[in-house]
Amino acid sequence: MNPSTTQPTSSHLNGLDRTQMTDTVNLLKEQPMLARFTFRARNNWISGGENRSRIKDFYGAGQEDQSRTEGWEFTNGEPPVLLGHNEGANPVEYLLHALAGCITTTTVVHATARGIQINRLTTELVGDIDLQGLLALNDSVPPGYEGIRIRMDIEADCSDEALDELLAFARDHSPVCNTVCRPVPVVLERITR
Repeated sequence: MNPSTTQPTSSHLNGLDRTQMTDTVNLLKEQPMLARFTFRARNNWISGGENRSRIKDFYGAGQEDQSRTEGWEFTNGEPPVLLGHNEGANPVEYLLHALAGCITTTTVVHATARGIQINRLTTELVGDIDLQGLLALNDSVPPGYEGIRIRMDIEADCSDEALDELLAFARDHSPVCNTVCRPVPVVLERITR
């Protein structure tokens, strides 16, 4: 049985431990510095548009995390029309994946905090991009997405009004959605040897 659709027990809802959630929130209220996290990704170019990112370590809750014995590897590629060989999803597709995952997780966490049981949740994202920006063919065209549409199909044990409020709250509090929706300083520097 899918844990996200199981009925709530005294301390579990939507696959999350509500007691642990409350304890974590209270601890972060008492010690705000524990809320500061630093995530890392390392990438190696292979050939053409293919490169691989490795994600394992991060800093959080006041220390380097020791919970991960192994990391994950993600292959970035391009389709043939973009000079690749379908080695993997391309980076702008990974951005949609990250946004979908984050908006979903944020929705589930805040539904759980509000005592809302989620019975079904699927999300579809569509992003429009004009390659004239990437290729510097037209300076008025941005090199990134021009817009992203998120369509969420959600069934929960609450009113439509409560669900609309939850989704608006999740959009405003999703770290990836927030990162995409506001200007975020990005520094690119070359390592000199």
